[in-house]
Amino acid sequence: MSKKYLKIGFVLDDTLDTPDGVQQYVLTVGSWLSSQGHEVHYLVGESKRQDLKNLHPMAKNIKVRFNKNRLSIPLPTSKKAIDQKLKKLKLDILHVQMPYSPLFAGRVIKAAPASTKIIGTFHIVPANWLHSTGARSLELLNRHTLKQFDEIICVSPAAATFARTVFGIESTIIPNPVNIKTMKHLPIKNKEPKIVFLGRLVERKGCQYLLKSLLRLQKQYKGKYKVIIGGKGPLKDKLETFAKKNKLKNIKFIGFVEEAAKPTLLASADIAVFPSTGGESFGISLIEAMAAGSRVVLGGDNAGYRGVLGDHPDLLVDVRNTIGFANRLQYFLEHKKARDAAAAWAKANIGQYDIPKVGKQVVAVYRKGE
Repeated sequence: MSKKYLKIGFVLDDTLDTPDGVQQYVLTVGSWLSSQGHEVHYLVGESKRQDLKNLHPMAKNIKVRFNKNRLSIPLPTSKKAIDQKLKKLKLDILHVQMPYSPLFAGRVIKAAPASTKIIGTFHIVPANWLHSTGARSLELLNRHTLKQFDEIICVSPAAATFARTVFGIESTIIPNPVNIKTMKHLPIKNKEPKIVFLGRLVERKGCQYLLKSLLRLQKQYKGKYKVIIGGKGPLKDKLETFAKKNKLKNIKFIGFVEEAAKPTLLASADIAVFPSTGGESFGISLIEAMAAGSRVVLGGDNAGYRGVLGDHPDLLVDVRNTIGFANRLQYFLEHKKARDAAAAWAKANIGQYDIPKVGKQVVAVYRKGE
């Protein structure tokens, strides 16, 4: 496969209508590949968006919960329809998002001609033993199609360890990318330090622990600060009730934040807080905050976030330890030099996640063995 430009098909069991991490990966890498002259197609589950060229929704999906996330999984997809699509597209590369369902992506892999190279990107780390057990069951179902992969990418060391342990997969580690150019924002200075949470209001993302820590913070720290909670989810009413009942000061829930508004919000953060309790394979939200210019990016101490912030352990916190969490917030509120040092570290490290650099690594995997 010595062609200058490739025909690439991203395969995703889930919908492309949501802005979750795997979807962001597919769209960010796919958009960059298109900008480089490659022809990119998206073979995906049930998707209704109309703004994406070469989008091929090929499955009916049902919504489920897995790994403490809400996602959709495909119902059995017509083998005939898959065969017809692949014959028409004549793809050089199938880039499959992993783990995958045997009912759609697995059937696409089976139907792929020998001339098509099959590449996977493995995205997950289990949130608990139950989700790990579910992944092991999926491995048994997909064992025969796993043998068809030419190369597999993992988005982090944590994901690579899980892929090797459960699926027997050896992989190349290439991080999740961010388009730094679109996330970058002019610095926003605040009269009072601002703490920002941006994420889904679900248990795993840990906003409840942030609020408990803020309650302790306002009892022990008399300085001024503001808090912005951005995002929506099933815990929204419960979290707002907690804030009102406990009279948390200077806190504002702003609801869902559109993608276009994220850079401005994150650029305004003196402390951007992502208190996830686990189940993170990477930390794309951390990278976005770093790219936008948040002075301090503080993350929950989990395997995925350690892969991003491990060089700066002061930026990792045990979110269930509300005393330690509150103390860490207070430390960064009180010490501007510490905020400046964190910002300088982020600026020095963000380049490795930029899509041109990551994209070139992905293409090198596509072309391996040519």
